[in-house]
Amino acid sequence: MAYKNLRHFIDTLEQANELVRIKTYVDPRLEIAEITDRVSKSPDGGKALLFENTGTDFPVLINAMGSYKRMCLALGVQELDDVAGEIENLFKMLSKPKEGILDKLALLPKLGQFASWMPKVIGGKGSCQEVVMANPDLNKLPVLTCWPKDGGPFITLPVIHTKDPLTGTRNVGMYRMQVFEKDMTGMHWHKHKVSAKHFMEYKKLNKRMPVAVVLGGDPVYTYSATAPLPENVDEYMLAGFLRKKKVELVKCITQPEIEVPADADFVIEGYVDPSEDLIWEGPFGDHTGYYSLADWYPRFHVTAVTHRKDAVYPSTIVGIPPQEDAWIGKATERIFLAPIKMTLVPEIVDMEMPVEGVFHNLVIAQIKKDYAGQAQKVMNAMWGAGQMMFNKILVVTDDGTKINDYKQLAQYVFQHLNPATDIYLSQGPMDVLDHSCSKMGFGGKMCIDGTRKSEEEVDTTFLQVPSPREIDMAAIMRQFPEIKGINSSLLPLDISCILVAVEKNRPFHIRELNEQLYTLPALTGVKMVLYVEHTVDVSDLASALWRFCNNLDPKRDSFVIRQPSAVAGKYVGGIGMDGTLKTRLLDNFERDWPNIIVADDATISKVDAKWAELGMGPFLPSPSLKYKQQIYGEEAVVQQ
Repeated sequence: MAYKNLRHFIDTLEQANELVRIKTYVDPRLEIAEITDRVSKSPDGGKALLFENTGTDFPVLINAMGSYKRMCLALGVQELDDVAGEIENLFKMLSKPKEGILDKLALLPKLGQFASWMPKVIGGKGSCQEVVMANPDLNKLPVLTCWPKDGGPFITLPVIHTKDPLTGTRNVGMYRMQVFEKDMTGMHWHKHKVSAKHFMEYKKLNKRMPVAVVLGGDPVYTYSATAPLPENVDEYMLAGFLRKKKVELVKCITQPEIEVPADADFVIEGYVDPSEDLIWEGPFGDHTGYYSLADWYPRFHVTAVTHRKDAVYPSTIVGIPPQEDAWIGKATERIFLAPIKMTLVPEIVDMEMPVEGVFHNLVIAQIKKDYAGQAQKVMNAMWGAGQMMFNKILVVTDDGTKINDYKQLAQYVFQHLNPATDIYLSQGPMDVLDHSCSKMGFGGKMCIDGTRKSEEEVDTTFLQVPSPREIDMAAIMRQFPEIKGINSSLLPLDISCILVAVEKNRPFHIRELNEQLYTLPALTGVKMVLYVEHTVDVSDLASALWRFCNNLDPKRDSFVIRQPSAVAGKYVGGIGMDGTLKTRLLDNFERDWPNIIVADDATISKVDAKWAELGMGPFLPSPSLKYKQQIYGEEAVVQQ
């Protein structure tokens, strides 16, 4: 389904009872984000919110794709798997041998469809250019400041257009933009991103780089900008495929080298000068649930702002999951399963990215296993593919379980896992936002082979010892007073894993504690011990796993145990993993460590007082209250 504009999508959400209009004034600085955080963490993602009184001429739409249903509405489908099925059918049809003229003729209608999806540049102006700001001023837009330690207001749903200066190939991506002045922002391009490569080409040529930023229009534009497409695939071809209608583009007014969707709500035109000094950008409360810390990035100078007469400013917030981006990620998980299967990992059956893993940290792949070492083959293929190279923890299982039933999945994986031989540690490129890496953008990876094992894959020097069903947690905590909490609730479920909260007080503390714990007879047969810092509530499994995944560098922080058994020459395997905060003093960790993201007390109180007049239904307390005891001081950077 093609939406005519963002208002059309808003009308559709309202008709589906998926939208709340808020007429009371709400401040774009911190208040809109705090309200949205409460709603997005409610069951099924709550509702989309339209803030109609923002102190500017423009309303703010947020959480618009923040549920499974709204994500489907945005893409015009009943189920997200419908898109994957359509892609798979296309692949099969195009790759099928064409033996005769009739087979080839049968392709023509589909090829005609392809042509109808390709983006087209049209003449004249688009509705996105109905109003032209004579003196561009970003302060006239309701740009949100989302979290108290953010470096300033950030544009969070920018669809950023650049072109390769040598080939003219367009790229459309999404990178946050901190507003510094009325006509200048930062441009948060990570070195792995295509726009950053374009920037480097302009730098070699010593030329200004034209850039255009689109806000709004068909929500498919926003989704396509986030999609992990190959560099040579136009994002607007994907958008045309999804909406079943080509994207019509118009030339920018002051940057005519760049074309943008004619039906967008806003277009911010400008340039980046590669010869100019970089600007100190950030911090920013990011999708990991931690602040991404300040660093040097290019400056973007605004030469024009144009918009529709009835423009709506779209925005989002990211932070401690779940947020709206979890559902955008779910769409990518489902849509790109088919291309991965058809071109990269033919044995893959399904894929899952749990919300606690914030996209790259944790990915589960289910395969049809036919031979020894197949999980490692899949591991290598996936870590070598596009944005999957940023994956930190990969769990591979087979078709003997359901991967979206996490309890059943964990039982199956631990049943077939020898932690001393079936966990593979490696290193490679990591997301720049991963703060656990000793070096920015480079760190450890881990693959857990939870498939059933063939004879060739079994190391007979290890015994399979039954895991205890319960342990005396009080006795262990008396023996080790630095342990402040233990969650052993998974053991009676046949999931051989415990979580331990530790207050570290000496170098190599977790490694030594892990060795000591594994000497206890009570822990014989426990396959995995996950360590988190003492402030974490280990009884809250989802929250503890989110903290653990963020703070772990698998290669550096994993400690394999070969515990001697009563049988001569035989061992029992185990592994401990250190998901605690790393410091210079205790861990020789030289990078700054970011704080987790919580709202400030003043904003929480303001929203509490305002809630009754918002028309939002029953009161929702601030999710930040749950994490107030887990932060380290008040700044974005933890003092180490």
